[in-house]
Amino acid sequence: MEDLVQKIIALDKISTALEPSISKREKYQQQIEKFANQFINSLSNTHTYQKGNVLNNDFEITAQQKSLTEILTIYSEQVAKKGINCASGGHLGYIPGGGIYTAALADFLAAITNEYAGMYFASPGAVTMENEVINWMKSIFKFPESAVGNLTSGGSIANLIALTAARDQHEIKNEKITTSVVYLSPHVHHCTQKAFKIIGLEDVIIRYLALDGNFKIIPQQLEQQIIKDKKQGLNPFLVIASAGTTDTGAIDPLDSIGEITKKHRIWYHIDAAYGGFFILTKCKQALFKGIEKADSLVIDPHKGLFLPYGLGAVLVKEKKAVFHSHYYQANYMQDAIDENLPLNPADVSPELTKHFRALRMWLPLQLHGIKPFIAALDEKLLLVSYFREKLNKLGFLLGPLPDLSVSYFWYPSSQLNIDENEFNKQLIKFIHEDGTIFLSSTIINEKFVIRIAVLSFRTKKETIDKAVEMIKRGLKTTKLLFN
Repeated sequence: MEDLVQKIIALDKISTALEPSISKREKYQQQIEKFANQFINSLSNTHTYQKGNVLNNDFEITAQQKSLTEILTIYSEQVAKKGINCASGGHLGYIPGGGIYTAALADFLAAITNEYAGMYFASPGAVTMENEVINWMKSIFKFPESAVGNLTSGGSIANLIALTAARDQHEIKNEKITTSVVYLSPHVHHCTQKAFKIIGLEDVIIRYLALDGNFKIIPQQLEQQIIKDKKQGLNPFLVIASAGTTDTGAIDPLDSIGEITKKHRIWYHIDAAYGGFFILTKCKQALFKGIEKADSLVIDPHKGLFLPYGLGAVLVKEKKAVFHSHYYQANYMQDAIDENLPLNPADVSPELTKHFRALRMWLPLQLHGIKPFIAALDEKLLLVSYFREKLNKLGFLLGPLPDLSVSYFWYPSSQLNIDENEFNKQLIKFIHEDGTIFLSSTIINEKFVIRIAVLSFRTKKETIDKAVEMIKRGLKTTKLLFN
């Protein structure tokens, strides 16, 4: 026994390094705070995109210790300064995430107290907070109180939960899979196709619907296709609409599609991961009419509420459909099971180990109120209009007037003696090499175009002006390439 005690004491002396003293904690916090402040203060003067490979040996894990100073240097040089600076207001490509400072403070608190947010029994406060955040979103989108929801790592898992519920509600399994039909836009986010494979629906029939001139689903053609498929003995069971597509920011005619799905008893899913929170702006509310008709809805607070990456949300009206795949009981959890307790997040999600994500949303909303978030959304809408006007004056052609804050442009062949696709490819290459502001590209109707996505809370008029100046330099340089 004495030998055992001595071994325990010896190991204790080593393992106590994992519990730093208060003086060490204060020193670490000061170093982290200094780094954070320097990083944020330098954002307006640093490039948004920087090519370059990282040095693998800097990340190698060995038995040798490093000081926090050394670690922060590696982080700064090999992580924060490489690739897209997603914290920068100059991130105007893809769909920018957020990163407001107060959400980072919330994550720090969540990590310190280390709440297990999957079961009410384990952390009633964390679960109540998540359920209240879900209730707030249900009120925004006019979902019934009986609907269930979950805070996920992002839109991909949120969509996975929703599509699994649609599958289970309509009992799409076995031989029924190959005769079942899904209807969606060619511009739907690709996490949808990934989800079908993951949930065993790779072999369903997918109908990519015709779009109008603004890249929106045409309701009449949707209904015609549903009727045609029914006559052929097929099983239409799911329609997916978008409230803000990634390519063009389009919002499908949600209300009309909702009427069609109700008439034909088809599950109606809306992916509003990017655009959903624009419903808070008065000028865009009308575009969201009918969103309350959805059977399931996905929205991403790490986009429209400017929170750090890692927070999506799903709302589903049919609780039983969600429980079918996610609600299980185990003997070792018997102490935590009580039907009288509030809904457990672990019962409506693939995740059992549940990060306390609610705090990163709840704390900023409590601290700032909702007005600054709405003002930031309104600002982004105006900035994309300002950007489009500037581009028009430079001779660019523009895509349709966007519903939200995504638009696209290209330099036309009428101004060139070469293929315009090739010219615009070289232009985006220049933009990426310049790196002052980051833009991305896409293909629209076989045309290579450059996208602008204005959603970062740090994107201001000065950011757009910088982007325009960069594009001017790019135009001049690219034209010289072909002369």
